[in-house]
Amino acid sequence: MTSVDESMEIAGVLFHDQALLHRALTHRSYLNEHPEETLEDNERLEFLGDAILSLITARYLYNRYPEHREGELTRLRAALVRRETLAHFAQQIGLGDHLLLGRGEEESGGRERPAILCDVFEAFIGALYLDQGYRAAEAFMQPFIHNGLASELSDALHKDARSELQELTQARFQVTPRYYTTGERGPDHAKEFIVEVRIGGLTAGRGSGASKQGAAKEAAADSLERMRSAQTLEEIESLAGCESELQPDSGSVE
Repeated sequence: MTSVDESMEIAGVLFHDQALLHRALTHRSYLNEHPEETLEDNERLEFLGDAILSLITARYLYNRYPEHREGELTRLRAALVRRETLAHFAQQIGLGDHLLLGRGEEESGGRERPAILCDVFEAFIGALYLDQGYRAAEAFMQPFIHNGLASELSDALHKDARSELQELTQARFQVTPRYYTTGERGPDHAKEFIVEVRIGGLTAGRGSGASKQGAAKEAAADSLERMRSAQTLEEIESLAGCESELQPDSGSVE
C-alpha cells in the first residue's frame, strides 16, 4: 500500500488532522521522486517523537520501579527505545505497509528496513502527540512498553541462565553444554524451533522459541531448573567423564 486513506485508522487511532498522519508516513525518498507534491517528509516529526518516547518511557519506568537506581533505569529505557525495538513496534501495527517511499527505497526493501521502521514509528508518535496530546500518546505507548519490558527482562533472565549453566557445568563437570535443534513446527512466517541442551551425553533441558537462539535460552533455563534435582546432578556427573560422542552438526545451535 503506497497511499494514505483520508480517514485511515492505525492500531485503532483515528487522527483529527489526517495531514499529520500523512506527513508521519512520508519518507524523504518519496518527495525526492515527487517534487510536485506539496508535502513535508517525516523527519521533523521523527525528532519530536524521539523526545516524546523517551519521556513516556522514563515516566513509566520511574513509576514502575521505585527501587531501581539511575543506571538500571537508563539501561531499561535504552533497551525500550532502541532501533530494533521500535522497528518491531512499527511492524506490529503495520506502519511499513502504509509508508510513502521512493521507488529505489521500495525496491531495496525499505518497508522492512529497521532504520526506516524505527523512524516512522517515532514520527507516528510525534504526530499523535501534536494531534491529541501527551496523554493520548502515553496511553497508546503503555501496552508496547509493558510487553517490550517483559520481553527484555525475559531475555536478560535467559541470557543469564545460559551463562550460569555453562559456568556451572565447566566448574563442576569440566564439560561444556551443547545445544541441538531437534525440531521445527509452524508456517514459515511463524516458525517455532525446538532445542535441547545436552551435558555429558545427557539431555538436561528443552526449550522452544521463534528463533534457535531464543529456544536455546529456554533450554538453558529449563536445564537449571532440572539440575536443582540431586538425581539429575548425579546423572550428569556419571556421564561427565565420557562426554557424548555426538558432534555438532547442521542441527546444532552455535
